[in-house]
Amino acid sequence: MKRRLLFAILLAIVLGLILKYGASAAPISYNLPPETAAFKPGPNLDVVMNNCTGCHSADYIATQPRGPKFKSDFWRAEVTKMIKVYGAPIAEADVPKIVEYLAATY
Repeated sequence: MKRRLLFAILLAIVLGLILKYGASAAPISYNLPPETAAFKPGPNLDVVMNNCTGCHSADYIATQPRGPKFKSDFWRAEVTKMIKVYGAPIAEADVPKIVEYLAATY
């Protein structure tokens, strides 16, 4: 008997909260700051825009190390890290195109 009474009270509280605050959350909109960097023109830029900008801006790429040793192998490792560590949904066919763009442009 006590359990039923306790359950009824708890149910009334939950239903009251749902009625007061609503059963679904309102959509949230964000005002993002303006971009401070843009992707440089280069081969396969469209593939990079379609795959990379969903997670980060061009700033992230622009701040990566530069120099003669940071070419295809470096960028392949970075793209692989994005896929395996961060779960980037990049198709296997797009990986060489992204690496080509990054190695040629950055």
